[in-house]
Amino acid sequence: MKTPVNMPDFSGLVFDSNQHEGIDYPEGDFWVFGYGSLMWNPEFDYLRSETACLNNFHRCLCLWSVEYRGTPEKPGLGMGLDSGGSCAGRAFLISKNNAPEVIAQLNEREMITGAYRSSLESIQLGTGEQVQGVCLVVRHDHPQYAPRLDHQVIIDLVKSAHGRRGSNREYVLNTVSHLREMGMVDDILDNIGRMLE
Repeated sequence: MKTPVNMPDFSGLVFDSNQHEGIDYPEGDFWVFGYGSLMWNPEFDYLRSETACLNNFHRCLCLWSVEYRGTPEKPGLGMGLDSGGSCAGRAFLISKNNAPEVIAQLNEREMITGAYRSSLESIQLGTGEQVQGVCLVVRHDHPQYAPRLDHQVIIDLVKSAHGRRGSNREYVLNTVSHLREMGMVDDILDNIGRMLE
């Protein structure tokens, strides 16, 4: 595997969600937008789920994965929401009655190194409803942010990386498969998936 240029030093990362800013959420029942593994493995209770589309952000493999799908010595790539475009995914309606528990689970899972910031954004459900949803957007100032990697570098990284939650390849293929099942296609990710199959 060719080592990507300017791979950052991950030695300063703090792997503790309690040390990072948590997820903000509104009062009452609220929606959470999933665009990666949350779509097919949410690991929290919800009242309802719907296909959904988020504008002004797109899904990309732009986050060094050094815990779940890779290691600091051999990082993989995780999904992030980055600015521009649009993103198809799945939205989950969370009951206000178990909101603290769900947010605690999401903080532990997604905010482990503080690479995301939470943002309340307008999302359109597959039913046509327009709702506000909690979205996790990649932080450009974080050392795990990996923008504009060469396409072949992405393939090489994903093929070889493995972390605490399994192989990077499996993570990408599961996301591609779930999008296809929902009748949605992310052209760039789909192309990467075909090269990994």
